[in-house]
Amino acid sequence: MDTTTIKVHEDTKLGLDQFREYGNESYDEVIKKIIYIVKTCKKQPELSQETIFAIEKARERIKIGKFLTEEEAKKRLGL
Repeated sequence: MDTTTIKVHEDTKLGLDQFREYGNESYDEVIKKIIYIVKTCKKQPELSQETIFAIEKARERIKIGKFLTEEEAKKRLGL
């Protein structure tokens, strides 16, 4: 896969950082997530509001440590 370098202002970078869900999430992943959200908002605005709300709630849970690790989820599912 080809890669490229883009210049962004420091405030743009800080804004992208706020969309990171985990520390080593790449900017490519963050930008793709934002593109997906924007496309969804245009196609299905009512669904988009629900999705945005769900994402915000999930981020709040992650920040306070209320989430399952992959191992815990596998254990609960019997995998």
